[in-house]
Amino acid sequence: MITARAAATFEPVGRSVAAARTFVRDTLQGWGLTDIVDDAVVLTSELVTNAVVHAGTTADVVCIRADTGVRVEVADRYPEREVPLQSNGGHHFGHPDREGGRGLLLCAALAARWGVEYTATHKHVWFQLDFPDRPAGTRAAGPALPSSALPIADSRVRVGVVQVDSGGLISAWNEDAQELFGYQPEQIIGKPLTDLAAWPHTPGTSTGVAEALLLSRWEGSYGIRGADGRVSPVYASHLRIRDAEGEPSTVCLLVRDRERAVLQSPMRGANVDTTETADRGPATDAFEVFIGSPAPDDLDGLLQRTVERARDMLDGDAAYLLLATDDETELEVRASTGLPSARQRFARVPVEAGTGRYGSARMPAVHEDLSAVPGAVPLLVNTGMRSVVTVPLKVEGRLTGSLGVAAESPARYSNEEALRLQFAADRIALAVERARLTELERLRRGSLSFLVEASDLLAGTLDRDQTLALMAQMTVPTLASWCAVYTVADQASEPELSYVLHEDEDRIDGLKALLMKIDPPEQVPTGGARSWSGPYDAAHAAALRTSLRSLSLGDSARPSSGPGASLATASAVGGETVVLPLVARNRVIGMLILGKPTDEHFRQENLELAEDLSRRAALALDNSRLYSERTAISQSLQRSLLPPEQPEVPGVEVEVIYRAAGEGNEVGGDFYDLFPIRDGAYGFAIGDVCGTGPEAAAVTGLARHALRLLAREGFGGPAVLERLNAAILDEGARSRFLTLLYGELWPQHDGSAVLKIVCAGHPLPLRLRQDGSVEAAAEPQPLLGVMEDLELYEQTVTLDPGDVLLCVTDGVTERREGTRMLSDDGLVDVLTTCTGLTAGAVAARVLRAVERFAAEPPSDDMAILAMRVPEPEPADA
Repeated sequence: MITARAAATFEPVGRSVAAARTFVRDTLQGWGLTDIVDDAVVLTSELVTNAVVHAGTTADVVCIRADTGVRVEVADRYPEREVPLQSNGGHHFGHPDREGGRGLLLCAALAARWGVEYTATHKHVWFQLDFPDRPAGTRAAGPALPSSALPIADSRVRVGVVQVDSGGLISAWNEDAQELFGYQPEQIIGKPLTDLAAWPHTPGTSTGVAEALLLSRWEGSYGIRGADGRVSPVYASHLRIRDAEGEPSTVCLLVRDRERAVLQSPMRGANVDTTETADRGPATDAFEVFIGSPAPDDLDGLLQRTVERARDMLDGDAAYLLLATDDETELEVRASTGLPSARQRFARVPVEAGTGRYGSARMPAVHEDLSAVPGAVPLLVNTGMRSVVTVPLKVEGRLTGSLGVAAESPARYSNEEALRLQFAADRIALAVERARLTELERLRRGSLSFLVEASDLLAGTLDRDQTLALMAQMTVPTLASWCAVYTVADQASEPELSYVLHEDEDRIDGLKALLMKIDPPEQVPTGGARSWSGPYDAAHAAALRTSLRSLSLGDSARPSSGPGASLATASAVGGETVVLPLVARNRVIGMLILGKPTDEHFRQENLELAEDLSRRAALALDNSRLYSERTAISQSLQRSLLPPEQPEVPGVEVEVIYRAAGEGNEVGGDFYDLFPIRDGAYGFAIGDVCGTGPEAAAVTGLARHALRLLAREGFGGPAVLERLNAAILDEGARSRFLTLLYGELWPQHDGSAVLKIVCAGHPLPLRLRQDGSVEAAAEPQPLLGVMEDLELYEQTVTLDPGDVLLCVTDGVTERREGTRMLSDDGLVDVLTTCTGLTAGAVAARVLRAVERFAAEPPSDDMAILAMRVPEPEPADA
């Protein structure tokens, strides 16, 4: 006969193996079966590993307690997986160290009975561990040890019994405590225990002795300072009780640290009749009788202790507590015991669900047999519970929650139990509501902090891809297990999947592939979260098709990848999925999708927080879109101001380096150009417009295009610059003065090059000769854009083979580090070290000298133009 049952489902991830071990250990220890816990944990670990790691599916673990033993079942969803068999033909499981089959080998070695059962979609591996034979009254026993291995004890094991009152003062001190620590009772009674305790001694603990004395139960090590001043390490067991007068106090058992003595409170089943205790007088608080003292400070702890005490009070198999939403239309699961709480936590059910009086949460109700009224209590569907009693929690007539206790057998409860449970619910309703409001205030403060940080992060970038990544990373795993972002380019475009993130990186590719195959959710501009079943339906349909297809194939045609991947994806998206519209400037620009894994639900507070985040994220995403559009326009316009591809000049090496100051700027106030004028003649220019940025770039475009047009019309250098000066002055208030070095270049047949140069207010060009000497190649003349009547002249320079002409803007010569400046003299020093270098190497060395001159990046536009006449190659001998 089955006397108890517990079940849980674990996802196909590595950490699920440890979670399954913890589940089995906690379950069996809760049933008092410590003798078989270790064997059960080992076997469960191996079988769950096979399911979630090797088979790649979720694992369902069920623990069943019967009269003779415990049966543990582990089911996966990979039924065609091979099972090693042991036959009379001599086949065996293989070496114990190999990976496959080890779980079944352990089952054969440790379990009393074990087996494998198949269904169309599942494979169950089960094992049974029988209860050990032991004398009546023996709870647990250790292994048999030889006498020599037994621990050495004193002539008598002494257990100090110390009682501490509600004020922390010692009220009782027995003889063993006197022998252990050297204090007579009259010396110690009435003094605080904290005066004696050297705290803490237990490694890693942060709980003080005063806090430990307020806990219902505590065990651990600390030191007691004896009468001789020495500190004796002790192992303490604290149990909080009521003394003969009904006042709370704490009993402490103190033994030497290497020994153990444990206090045990009454076992479950000793029901507390609150109707009787209510008549004991004002010294008894009905709330403390039900909850215990001290009451937990946090809401989750209070709710969990409530369901445990309610279950114990009515000797039930399960209990649950739901809290009502602000409008009292829905109830949200917040605590349960004896039920798969991980699957049900934060699930929401309507207040008026089911049929008849059983469907209302506003009045006490007794369900004698749930099988006769299917769906009357949605929370208990498919849990094996047959009878249940539910009562409301009300504060000042307002529904704040519902408390229920369920049993596996029918007709367990009557109206009498309902009244007892309602009496307890009335005592805790106000405390629960107070704790709920406190938690709500804490969550709201945390939400504000979260939104402030999110706003700062979103405002810190104008890059679209980074904004999408931030949106997802802020929601996963804080608000959801996975997230997807759809973007909408314009009103006529379909939503496009732009970003996918899952808390388990191994699930991202499968999730993205799934979302790419299904239609995106419908665009709805109204705010608020709405449910979307698309991923769930598609994932489970794909998993079913894969399973059926794999089952229909023979062994010779078995697919290389089974249904594990499909089932893992289905599990990842099997919970609640919501869609939040991204609306900015009265236009839907995308959708934010948040999802939970199998059977999990969102908290209402998290949904409200997600809505606030979606509004901020939508504005940040739209800002990044606008910035990207304007950046693209700006870059397109700037590129139109740059010279086209640089021409090849016969017999002359030419190298140009250009750097525009300011983030995102490709063109600034400095400019350069090199262009053919006519056969055998080339024009070159390097200039600097006053200022930087778009305004200076506008004059740059005017100057560059005017130079090309005038030079190709046959004007000489002075005439070109004089007409350019008039064009700049015609700009009126928009005009800016301009320094410009313009020249014409004629390569010669003898290997030299002739240059005609006009230097209008610009840094002088420098000529580097083969002997390393450096000299100015032109004389300074007035700049452009200031005076109307200019009289300019050109100067002729001949570059011999090996000579270099270097032209720069003032961004090079005026490079600063504090009060120091590179200057013309510093540029000359750099150029003297460039003898024999190519034009490209000369320009690169000048740029490196500028960058290394100061630690800060350059703040001015910079252009470098180097021309070199190469030396003739020596003739072959």
